[in-house]
Amino acid sequence: MRIGIDIMGGDFSPGAAIEGSLLARKELPSDVEIILIGDRECIEKHAAENACDLSVFEIIHTSDWLRMGDHPLKALKKTPGASIFLGQRLLKNKKIDGFCSAGNTGAMLVGAMQIVTPIPGVIRPAISAMIPNFEGPDSVLLDVGLNPDARPDVLYQYGILGSLYARLVNEIPNPRVALLNIGEEEEKGNLVTRSTWQLMDDSSDFNFIGNMEANALFLRAETDVLVCDGFVGNIVLKEAEAFYRLISSRKVCNGYFEMFNFENFGGTPVLGVKAPLVIGHGISNNKAVKNMIIQTRNVVESGLVNNITETLNN
Repeated sequence: MRIGIDIMGGDFSPGAAIEGSLLARKELPSDVEIILIGDRECIEKHAAENACDLSVFEIIHTSDWLRMGDHPLKALKKTPGASIFLGQRLLKNKKIDGFCSAGNTGAMLVGAMQIVTPIPGVIRPAISAMIPNFEGPDSVLLDVGLNPDARPDVLYQYGILGSLYARLVNEIPNPRVALLNIGEEEEKGNLVTRSTWQLMDDSSDFNFIGNMEANALFLRAETDVLVCDGFVGNIVLKEAEAFYRLISSRKVCNGYFEMFNFENFGGTPVLGVKAPLVIGHGISNNKAVKNMIIQTRNVVESGLVNNITETLNN
């Protein structure tokens, strides 16, 4: 198995990506290769300054890379050889089995749509996050940032994608799917959520249990999959990160709160594209990068992409 990583992606690149790759190399079996994609000069300079042994890696060079503030679509046209796009082309051409980056999320979406491309039948891919629950197992929340605006039919399809993820990766036989809303009643919410409820009600594609309010988040395991658009999901996710920082600053030590630490998960897969893509947080440190690489390997091993493709074909 060959896992590619965008060494130039993230606020602390290339250092965090190189050091995270070294940590992942120690934990992964020998049959998993880690391919560093980025500027060879930058990579080797950091390695020389920090006594990093790069002999365990293959390096694929490109002198172009994206900054976090670059416009994704313009960047694809202007710098198609940037590390984040090169990695996705290598993935599309089966030179690597999985690709991950803590870089520009918008660029990952543009590449997912135009380079890797969606699985036939998928309207818009999504990214998910695991939400820890104090009373019961974790829930899958999607979308958490890939699509800030989503139509009802897109949200409906998120129910399918999230249900497949929960069944294949979390091993839940018949996952419950809920719609994040401002009330439990079907008439609550804005025009999009009300229309989505109508589509989801009595669905035969997944086990829809109705609306769920945000005051149940992190407390009760009322659902296995929670659907929302990327605008709402990203706010929920970052508020959880802020809550973790607050708890940490107060020196509260509890294993439950460590589940809010994004470093322990590293990254989340893009659901609905033709090959395994994993997105990490822009502020990823070496520990987060390590776990992002390991998560990429787990997604490849799970056969998630093939299973989603087969399900939608049927």
